[in-house]
Amino acid sequence: MSRPAGRTTEVEDLLRRHAPQVLGALVRRYGHFDAAEDAVQEALLAAAGTWPSGGVPDNPRGWLIKVASRRLTDALRSEEARRLREERAAALTPRDAFVAPPPGTARAPSEDDTLTLLFLCCHPDLTPPAQIALTLRAVGGLTTAEIARAYFVPEATMAQRVSRAKQRVRGVRFGRPDNWEERLPAVLHTLYLIFNEGYTATSGASLRRAELAGEAIRLTRTVRWLLPEDREVAGLLALMLLTDARHAARTGPHGELVPLDEQDRGLWDKAAIDEGVALVTEALSRGREHRREPGPGRGERTVGPYQVRAAIAAVHDEAPSPEATDWREILGLYDILVALVPGPVERLNRAVAVAMVHGPHAGLAELDTLEPELGATHRLDAVRAHLLERAGDTESARGAYESAARKTLSLPEQRYLQERAARLKP
Repeated sequence: MSRPAGRTTEVEDLLRRHAPQVLGALVRRYGHFDAAEDAVQEALLAAAGTWPSGGVPDNPRGWLIKVASRRLTDALRSEEARRLREERAAALTPRDAFVAPPPGTARAPSEDDTLTLLFLCCHPDLTPPAQIALTLRAVGGLTTAEIARAYFVPEATMAQRVSRAKQRVRGVRFGRPDNWEERLPAVLHTLYLIFNEGYTATSGASLRRAELAGEAIRLTRTVRWLLPEDREVAGLLALMLLTDARHAARTGPHGELVPLDEQDRGLWDKAAIDEGVALVTEALSRGREHRREPGPGRGERTVGPYQVRAAIAAVHDEAPSPEATDWREILGLYDILVALVPGPVERLNRAVAVAMVHGPHAGLAELDTLEPELGATHRLDAVRAHLLERAGDTESARGAYESAARKTLSLPEQRYLQERAARLKP
């Protein structure tokens, strides 16, 4: 055994990294996605309860596979056809596919089980919300509560959605599908949500969950390797790189949140910015083949939303200072994005650009239309507070900051909003 883990969060990050691979190994061997996922969750709980105090095994992935396999085997033993299923699985799969390598030994898998699991979770028999919820749970490692917050729905509703999705993919063959492109929109959206949760955690003491953001980038790189001609895949990867490039400057020495216009741009990752800018520049210059059902307009070349988001991030990252940011270009890009994806978050971000170009009162007018969709979240109050402060209405701004602080479950965001409110007290 290695040295005892010093912090529970370190163990949680380790478990999150290994969970998809462990689940992939079990589903590949036994099938039974729903039962395998339950067994993996039990193994993760066992590890979370013992590793922080007893130490992390030298081969954590092998430990998890062993424990989860025992739990799953116990669950399947009572079924009449258990022996037939196991014999069939063993005959179809190389035996060494299920053997964890010994400590210090690297073994390149024949295919990425995490990516295969990603496409399985985005099976076409599932509705888009179910695809995303299941993938965030099985591949992203998010809890049901975290997924529910991402969708602004009650936790019980999301738990039912995940359970139904697991039942729908029960018995589906575990293997890389031939029709990758049909599942691509759900896959990209899922990766986008995983990255967002990693870059700005919806709850907890840390602003960023590095393992989750890193896994989203890794998986997106893999999808790009599979589909190198798809401009939206390139756009999503560029967006992640350009956004994550700022992470070192987003927090202060005590973990406090630092807003974009106050960040030390010398801390930004220049290599990641250069890669992201090159990706989005190439994607936008070539356009993207827009997939449509057969009919008029099929094959029309257009720009996708991830490319536009990446272009916005590139404008921010390439500006040498906040004052040099080209907000008119950003507003123009948001106009394009909102035409493609007229969601409330996109319109909220556009309202900030409107305020930067036309003044805070113009931005505040844009916010009024978003109250029915975003009124229950902290994001709307936080933006309103910022614009009210810029407009000179400090009393209303303080109230909006305090309201936003009460609504967020992220401790760094909460502290930041409370500090902004405290600054405005008479």
